Amino acid sequence: MHSASGTRLGAAHPRQEGPVDLRLAAPALAAWGTAAVALHASPGWTAGIAAGCLLAAVPLLARRRREAARTRASAAGVLLAVAAAAAAAGLHGADLRRGPVPELAGRFATVTADVEIRGDPRTARPRIRGDHAAPPAVLIEGEVRRVRAEDGKEATTRTPVLLIVDTGGRGESKAAAPGPAPERAARRGSAWLGLLPTTRVRVVARLAPALSGEGGVAAVLRVWGEETPRVVGGPSMPQRWAGRLREGLRTATEALPGDARALLPALVVGDTSRIAPDLDEAFRHTDLAHTLAVSGSNLTILLALLIGPPGLAQHVERRGLAPRLGLPLRTTGLLGGVLTLGFVLVCRPDPSVLRAAACGAVVLLALATGRRRSLIPALAAAVLLLVLCDPWLAISYGFVLSVLATGALLTLAPRWSEALRRRRVPPRLAEALAAAAAAQALCAPVVVLLSARVSLVAVPCNLLAEAAVAPATVLGFAALAAAPVAMPVAKVLAWCASWPAAWIAWVARTGAAQPGGGVGWPAGWTGALLLAAVTVVVVAVGRRMLRHPWACAVCGVLLLLLVVQPPPLTRLITGWPPPGWRYAMCDVGQGDASVLAAGDGTGVVVDAGPDPDLADRCLRALGITRVPLVVLTHFHADHVAGLPGVLRGRSVGAIETTDFEEPADEAEFVRREAARRHLPLTHAVAGERGTIGELSWEVLWPQRPGPVPDGPNDASVTLLVRSAGLRLLLLGDLEPPAQRELLESPLSAALGRVDVLKVAHHGSAYQDFALIRRVAPRLALISVGADNPYGHPAVGTVAALRAGGATVLRTDRDGALAVVGGRGGPAVARD
Repeated sequence: MHSASGTRLGAAHPRQEGPVDLRLAAPALAAWGTAAVALHASPGWTAGIAAGCLLAAVPLLARRRREAARTRASAAGVLLAVAAAAAAAGLHGADLRRGPVPELAGRFATVTADVEIRGDPRTARPRIRGDHAAPPAVLIEGEVRRVRAEDGKEATTRTPVLLIVDTGGRGESKAAAPGPAPERAARRGSAWLGLLPTTRVRVVARLAPALSGEGGVAAVLRVWGEETPRVVGGPSMPQRWAGRLREGLRTATEALPGDARALLPALVVGDTSRIAPDLDEAFRHTDLAHTLAVSGSNLTILLALLIGPPGLAQHVERRGLAPRLGLPLRTTGLLGGVLTLGFVLVCRPDPSVLRAAACGAVVLLALATGRRRSLIPALAAAVLLLVLCDPWLAISYGFVLSVLATGALLTLAPRWSEALRRRRVPPRLAEALAAAAAAQALCAPVVVLLSARVSLVAVPCNLLAEAAVAPATVLGFAALAAAPVAMPVAKVLAWCASWPAAWIAWVARTGAAQPGGGVGWPAGWTGALLLAAVTVVVVAVGRRMLRHPWACAVCGVLLLLLVVQPPPLTRLITGWPPPGWRYAMCDVGQGDASVLAAGDGTGVVVDAGPDPDLADRCLRALGITRVPLVVLTHFHADHVAGLPGVLRGRSVGAIETTDFEEPADEAEFVRREAARRHLPLTHAVAGERGTIGELSWEVLWPQRPGPVPDGPNDASVTLLVRSAGLRLLLLGDLEPPAQRELLESPLSAALGRVDVLKVAHHGSAYQDFALIRRVAPRLALISVGADNPYGHPAVGTVAALRAGGATVLRTDRDGALAVVGGRGGPAVARD
């Protein structure tokens, strides 16, 4: 008798419960749109809108006639929602313009400020600037409580700011901060990252205006050279308790394998501090990034464990832990409320967690009624209340995606699931497939605004990962609860949770590694609207195709081939890479990455470029699965930062580098990557030789003993390569001093006319043209980024190469390049 109410979300026929109640949808959408517009509007405008809507709503509410009462009530509700949203957004926007902080930020003043931490500190994603990585930084959301300017004026305020702590130590005193630069940066980073919300710190920093994308922030506080934060007020007792729980989970997961160790705290409490950049990118490229943030599904899983299937919550046959423990329904509800409160506290009561808790609790509460039609008004009520409480959510991409995903599960997923079951798809598979496809259909246009990329593996990756989310979450929370009282038990639970967590990480990495896993898409609102239109067409065509299983199977196979792109098939269709290629220069922007062919699927990689994804994409296009040797000519970021992409999913033998380990932070990065993969790390020595099949090479530089390099460029490993009758000279970033030394060295006798020259330092003007005349290349290849700010390649360098008879090609104009040997000399194919 309770079969209808006991079914899972998406399992019942969508028309069994009558029409959907949309009365709250219009006020919620009106409040949302008004808040998004009013946040940056003038106070007079917002006040006028609020007053006007209130005045317009009064007559509608005052009329006593029953005719069209529902219409009047709906219109009045929309007007009141707009008035409330305009007032709330106006007040929040005014907070950012009030007080001394915005004025001081406009003057870029240096101040002493007491800041209360409002969220968990996080590490900024690394960025490559030219040949250097941007200094590591810690980002902290805070609130300035007291500020003192250089002129001695002091003021008390409550102004939200973004604190940026440069852990690289700009302007520091080396005497005060001994030790290698990477170790000093790590010390600073761990000290700042360990701060708990509600802690007060005193900083000497420079104020700057907030960037346009930093919603809810009045200014930016940049801190340099602080070894440790100066704490002037400890965290609150609830935050200390939550901090101990989170630290206990980190301790329990300390001994787990790499990906599981990093991912489990993120799945359970949103702690992403251990997530490596390459794993983070994998989650983004597969549209699994929502699993790295606390979401309503985390809370729903916990509450479902407590009360069982929510459709049976009010019936005698209800399941879950509560009835088995003999708890009555009211006590179960109270316990669920306590669990929700604890969830918010441990996962941090910032807006994103509050939104997740509200959405999760609302959905579960509505499900407990056994009627799906109550879910839409419940979701609308949650949106309305959250936007009025925190108008900045109205322009938060995370909030938009959360609401759209939840709406998709409540509206499209049940209908699509029923359609699949009518075509004999197993019920559980139909529900999972419908949920993943519906969420992707509604969220994809918003994701395009962020990444200008459409993932083709999002639906299968979400399907594969979804089965592991619940066990990882439940076991992870069990480890969290057990850690303070029984750490050995917590470690066992964490070990059990590591298996589903590792599966989720494997799904993300595998999906992101597919060469056709994503396609570029126009950016901005044009791209979003275009994708929305394409989605509508795909859904319409897909509904018709469901009637023809063979057509669906053919489309599935074609999509699989498009995503996997098997090298033989890709070569047949695109002609890339050309048969018999011997040397390939990857298009990695402003950096260097190239490959020497060493057999079927095998290549020696020389430099890795600045971006792991670009390096990985190039090697996949070339069909490289085995790398016996990676040569990193020197430690500038535009040559080594892409190393994780080279190592991703490939069998790698060893890494060879120069012995001049500067910059120190990039050298440390290479050592960490080598240690993580247990790869031997050696230094190249002049005169060293190597051979793999038809490929052989000799190291010409750096020579030891020899002159001390002026910098990393002059320490570049230089290779003279012979491959199937071709002679290639790879100069790294050698500059004139080292080029002249090379010409005068004992190994210079090996230099002579070469077929291919990898031009040094992206074709900069800083060249020794005597070396160019000596080697007289037939083909000169320049790896360079489009519209780079350095003027590479220099006009004079290109002219000198052409004057010597060389054909000059460059990756910014010609794309990736592959050299093929032949009787008439080298030939080049462009990707």
